[in-house]
Amino acid sequence: MRTLPLLTLLALAFSLSTAAAQNQPAKPKPSRPSELNVPKIAARPEDVSTLDGILKAYYDVISGPAGQPRQWSRDRTLYTPDIRFVAMSINKKGRPEARIMTHQQFVDDSNASLLKAGFFEQEIHRSTQRFGNIAHVWSTYESRNKADGPVIARGINSLELFWDGTRWWIASAIWDDERPDNPIPAEDLSQK
Repeated sequence: MRTLPLLTLLALAFSLSTAAAQNQPAKPKPSRPSELNVPKIAARPEDVSTLDGILKAYYDVISGPAGQPRQWSRDRTLYTPDIRFVAMSINKKGRPEARIMTHQQFVDDSNASLLKAGFFEQEIHRSTQRFGNIAHVWSTYESRNKADGPVIARGINSLELFWDGTRWWIASAIWDDERPDNPIPAEDLSQK
């Protein structure tokens, strides 16, 4: 006779989770057909065995000259399967806007422009807080269209990571670009 209370509890949990989801300020973008197939591959040990390795890979995989395919399969190995990317910006009304994406949505939204113009992003400062098997990384970046070209953007990536006993995983990535009304603090610009 425990079936009814269990079903009741499950229904209550579902209704509460649905109600909580409806109160969220932002949701992932609706799915659309994928433009680019990203085959699954094994993670490179050097990419995921240390925090330095995973941060190096995080920037390496999206960097390259115009016309050079990005390393999307390698990129995918850095994240938990349900990773959410959150790109902050300011909308036309001057209000903050969060663009929430899955890995596939990020690939589909950015691949064409990265291939067309070229894109190189590098870390210029990092602050890390670690406790046990979790880490928070505050990583200042600068972006260019050519490796030796002028800086076209700067900003900060906020990354949450965990160690599972054998490797590091990025569980979330959120970033905001520098703007005239949002300058990067001096302490986040000092060279590594």
